[in-house]
Amino acid sequence: MSSDMTSVSVPKIRDSRDQDQFLTILTREEALVRFEAALFPRAMPAEARLLAAALGYPLARDIVADVDVPPFDRSNVDGFAVRSADLASASEASPVRFVLNDEVIGCGTAPSRPVLSGTATSISTGGPLPRGADAIVMVEHTHPVGISAIDIRRAASPGQFVSYAGSDIARGEAVLRAGTVIGSREIGMCAACGIAQVSVVRRPRVAVISTGDELVQPGEMLRPAAIYDTNGAIVSAAIHENGGEAVFLGAIADDEQQLEAAMRKALATSDMLVLSGGTSKGAGDVSHRIIARLGKPGIIAHGVALKPGKPLCLAVCDGKPVVILPGFPTSAMFTFHDMIVPVLRRMAGLPPRSDAKVTAKVPVRIASELGRTEFVMVSLVDGTEGLIAYPSGKGSGAITSFAQADGFLKIDALADQMAAGSEAEVTLFTPHVRVPDLVIVGSHCTGLDLVTAPLARAGLVVRSIAVGSLGGLAAAKRGECDIAPIHLFDEKSETYNTPFLSDGLELVPGWRRMQGIVFRAGDARFEGLSAQAAVRAALADPGCTMVNRNQGAGTRILIDRLLGEARPDGYWNQPKSHNAVAAAIAQARADWGMTIAPVAHASGLGFIALAEEHYDLALVTARKQRPAVQAFLDALASEETRAALKQAGFRPA
Repeated sequence: MSSDMTSVSVPKIRDSRDQDQFLTILTREEALVRFEAALFPRAMPAEARLLAAALGYPLARDIVADVDVPPFDRSNVDGFAVRSADLASASEASPVRFVLNDEVIGCGTAPSRPVLSGTATSISTGGPLPRGADAIVMVEHTHPVGISAIDIRRAASPGQFVSYAGSDIARGEAVLRAGTVIGSREIGMCAACGIAQVSVVRRPRVAVISTGDELVQPGEMLRPAAIYDTNGAIVSAAIHENGGEAVFLGAIADDEQQLEAAMRKALATSDMLVLSGGTSKGAGDVSHRIIARLGKPGIIAHGVALKPGKPLCLAVCDGKPVVILPGFPTSAMFTFHDMIVPVLRRMAGLPPRSDAKVTAKVPVRIASELGRTEFVMVSLVDGTEGLIAYPSGKGSGAITSFAQADGFLKIDALADQMAAGSEAEVTLFTPHVRVPDLVIVGSHCTGLDLVTAPLARAGLVVRSIAVGSLGGLAAAKRGECDIAPIHLFDEKSETYNTPFLSDGLELVPGWRRMQGIVFRAGDARFEGLSAQAAVRAALADPGCTMVNRNQGAGTRILIDRLLGEARPDGYWNQPKSHNAVAAAIAQARADWGMTIAPVAHASGLGFIALAEEHYDLALVTARKQRPAVQAFLDALASEETRAALKQAGFRPA
């Protein structure tokens, strides 16, 4: 299947075999057009809800006022109700005296006496205007004369400080239009009209099914080779956020008969069905084959020129949308928000999502695949000349790629890259983004979490981007971060970190951590040996597989020094974290590697100490006085943090 194919024709769908031949890749825009054309227009199901329970719902019908608001002429101030004609000649030099009527009109008090010429009636704010009066004089503009009269020294115009009946809302006026989303202001308007119940668009009932033999629900024991089902929870939450009522039906194994029964039941009781996983063309993916038997017209698009999200499957079965999202969390969530949310919101009677956008500079080159529109998750930080958009490199299988990103940028299908230094438009995931107070770019260590914990408790936003020591130094030189954690050994001087600093950077001592060879406990090839001897033993055994680290990492430099020119099996397996190295060995996908002692011990692995490395912090001098930087330095020096580092297996500098 070619990734750069597009088409404008839809083959007729007859049976499941024909469905399997539905391999044409559509553009994102064409897929959306076809999907929406198969679903709309459609009637919006309505339901009556009490006003207090209508918050967040769109109105199904216009609301017309049955009463005037206010329902009577009322005073806007505390003062006296008068006839304005009586004050035509009033001035500071020639006040007009009024006799007070023997009643006081308060809120909720119906007037009983008319205001005759030459008289005035005391009235409170909100009080009904008495018969005969056509203006209100503020109490501050009057002077008492005994207890039964007042003098007024300024003229009053008809209607002064009076709100007339219906001046806010007139009887018969359309107060709110169909489609208006009910918020606190709308509830206030309805309440003012005496409306206790409104007709709203019923939220679409959306059935959610996760598919895959490997899925385990959160809270259950994770068996070997299994993963927790994140898509079920996150898709359900996203449905609620966009006006739907999600009904999670659990995870179904890759069994065609069982899955078809679940899909039929879901469609019988819901307005929409969303599955995740089973969208690819492999023999184990059965969801798309089942759709052919569920109703017409069937599959609208199976494969979209989109990255992430190429395996997306869109279908309509007897008027009900059926969506099969990719299994990887980032792919699933991006395609859901980009392709499904517009349809879901329209079914829910909600307006299209309004996306906020900002312009930011991309600091590194981003490679892209020709023929597919690519959307890249990015994190935003403050640079010297504006916002910087750091791409997430975790891949479509990483749930944190979506959760920790501020937004995404788009690379056109006709481009094979976005060059470093490019200006890009970033679409935000939320209406507002708070740029982090402290930006840390470089080598990651679990010790960083201990230092930044007090900052988080103080309400500061800290963003840590793991790109390796060399990547962190490059970011610091470009002014894209405050601090770059590094652990680089210089062979010439036989010292750590200081030789790698350039102008504008200064070194802040961090902590010491022991690097060493890690292996499964009890492996006779490594037990009791020194690090150098262990590596020689590994190289002598062709069946001994290593796991490496990524280029630019300080650990990688140590590994390459030990290996010299040797490139054993597993050398090109280059994960980006100490934890990934430990996991590969613990799960027997590799036999040895290099990591730090705290990670090795936490994973129950054997450990051979090699060298205590210096994990220090390259500080951008120009940013040193920033409050968040000072808070970080204070936390690093505190006894509380030093004790926490020691307990975690580090040695504070």
